[in-house]
Amino acid sequence: MSNSKFAISFNPMLCFFISCVPLIFLSESFTQRTLQLCEGVLKLLSIWFCGKFSKFLLSWFRKSRIPLSFVQSPMTLVLKKMALCSTRVENVEENERISLLDLPELTLECIFELLSPAALCSMAGVCSSLRERCTSDHLWERHLKKKWGKVIGDAAYREWQCQVAYRNGPSLSGQDKKKGLFESLLSARLFSWITPKLEKSCKVRTTLPVDSIMAWYLSLESGKSWFPAQVYNRENGHIGFMLSCYDAQLSYNSETDNFHARYSSHGRRTVEENIGWDRLRAPPVNTPPFVLHVSDCLPDLKPGDYIEIQWRRNKEFPYGWWYGHVDHLEPCDGNETLCRCHYSDTVVLKFNQYSSGSRWKRTLINRTDHREEGNEADGFYGGIRKLYNEEEIARWKHFWPTQVLEQ
Repeated sequence: MSNSKFAISFNPMLCFFISCVPLIFLSESFTQRTLQLCEGVLKLLSIWFCGKFSKFLLSWFRKSRIPLSFVQSPMTLVLKKMALCSTRVENVEENERISLLDLPELTLECIFELLSPAALCSMAGVCSSLRERCTSDHLWERHLKKKWGKVIGDAAYREWQCQVAYRNGPSLSGQDKKKGLFESLLSARLFSWITPKLEKSCKVRTTLPVDSIMAWYLSLESGKSWFPAQVYNRENGHIGFMLSCYDAQLSYNSETDNFHARYSSHGRRTVEENIGWDRLRAPPVNTPPFVLHVSDCLPDLKPGDYIEIQWRRNKEFPYGWWYGHVDHLEPCDGNETLCRCHYSDTVVLKFNQYSSGSRWKRTLINRTDHREEGNEADGFYGGIRKLYNEEEIARWKHFWPTQVLEQ
């Protein structure tokens, strides 16, 4: 055969066709999808085979002694029919393309986890099935933690739940709503309070359950949802608040990527704008600003430890948290071998941001019976937190004043 003048070259695709066809017809366990795919393969192979055969015929006619004019018209008709058949098959294949929803569930989850909040909003507007997936709590919890995790804490979540209960009245106020639970998606306008950046991507006309994580995320982004957090060096680093951290109500401005703060002060409400992310933190303890924090670290305090302590000007003001460290008692020379300061009931707290003559440079507390201590002249010292985390300590030092405070 290899010596024949008109031999047909052996093609790997033809080999594949010959070897696969018996297996396809002998199998007894193909699904409908598999049969459809096999049908498509057979159609494509038939087109390929016809194309090869037509090329063979043309070659044979050219090399033979038969005048080409006798077969030119019939052959042209055959080739046109083959081309038309090929076009029809391609159109059928286009109509049978696999949809995004035909992908395995795990694959879909991996895709959705890579999408940005704006992309998830866009996908949610495609159809009801994608809306249900793209608005699920577990996807939005990841975005919430990534962007807002360092500035919102338990207090912010509790306040959000209170807002949800208030908006829904008795229907939610007496229920224990779990994060991740979606009751339904109601027909209405989509997120009337959504931020401009995300609004462009959200074309779907629907609204979320107000207790969903997505609703909370978008409400925070819009700036219409105020949340409790703490601000370092309040009022733009006013000298009276250096190295302190005060509770405030925060609102986000997506256009400038910073925050507005409202401080609760005695006699007036103070407002501050243009607060950066670096000056915010989630409250480290669940102690309200007017409540004395119960200290659990007093027995462990020793010289060199870094601490935060509550302090307020008078008993009508809220507490702020002030940065300092534990110092040695007066008789102690600081020798680590001979130091017995950690056995004493008296603990010395030192605040090096103040000059040596300042009344707020040092204060003494009782380790065994510590309560709020102080007076109207020097202010009142409350509960103490020992700082174990190096990141917390480094963050306090980041706000260290450029010069010693003369107060």
